[in-house]
Amino acid sequence: MALKHLRTLTPLLRFNCQSKTFGKDSIKTILVPVKSYSAQHGGEDTGRAAGQTVVSERRGSVVTVAINRPEVRNAVNQETARRLLEELKAFDSDPGLNVAILHGKGGNFCAGYDLKELANHAGPSKLEQDVTKGPGPMGPSRLQLSKPLIAAVSGFAVAGGLELALLADLRVVEESAVMGVFCRRFGVPLIDGGTVRLPRLIGLSRALDLILTGRPVGAQEALAYGLANRVVPDGQALQVALELAEQISSFPQQCLRADRASAMYGCYDAPSFTQAMQYEIDHGIPVIQEEAVAGALKFTSGVGRGGKFS
Repeated sequence: MALKHLRTLTPLLRFNCQSKTFGKDSIKTILVPVKSYSAQHGGEDTGRAAGQTVVSERRGSVVTVAINRPEVRNAVNQETARRLLEELKAFDSDPGLNVAILHGKGGNFCAGYDLKELANHAGPSKLEQDVTKGPGPMGPSRLQLSKPLIAAVSGFAVAGGLELALLADLRVVEESAVMGVFCRRFGVPLIDGGTVRLPRLIGLSRALDLILTGRPVGAQEALAYGLANRVVPDGQALQVALELAEQISSFPQQCLRADRASAMYGCYDAPSFTQAMQYEIDHGIPVIQEEAVAGALKFTSGVGRGGKFS
């Protein structure tokens, strides 16, 4: 690819967003009710799936969101980025959904941004640099979701595709999957949260190893690093992710989301240990009356004794 065309990155990646901010406040305060066919009607529109760059399917309180460009290893173009943003915003604003799963059709998670589209695009260079005013180049990368997202990773999850996987709370990775900062070879920077999330997840030293070398990382190494949460046989990532999502969805949700939000705040936003602790108690106390009392009554009746989850 002629790298001189990389200066045209920006016009491809800029699109309108109805939200006013993508900052540290909860995404619930900025969502607009954008829903795909599947979110509106409770199932995948299989008749139109072949022509859609992103396909979603609702399964009870869980929604799967699939990148549907297998011919380019699910590389994300402008349209795909827009659709991914719409789907994940719709998920976060839907009170009937508890967990989302992001995956790729055809054996690959995502090979990053579509550099062929980038190389063939001509226009003035202009990129929205204020991250509070619009989405990331890959689409949803600047979102701070209020509910869990799981990435079901098969094949390649590299460059911007790795950054999408980092957006997720958990990553279920197939044995033959490959992750890495492959864009290192072409001078394409990590501008979808890769340099922010990766060091938080696996530590600065390991993150710099991946960022500086761009080398491929297999599933077992990713598991040892904490980059993968589960490693599963090939072809099973989506099914295992669905089972995990259903388990997470079965728990009392107000408590789960309060604990998740506190962990995120402590990791990314808290200026001190004391303020992180204050956030935890302030958001945990309301849950006691709403869910903990009822949970304690269930426990006293014999439910969950001996560490049982069923």
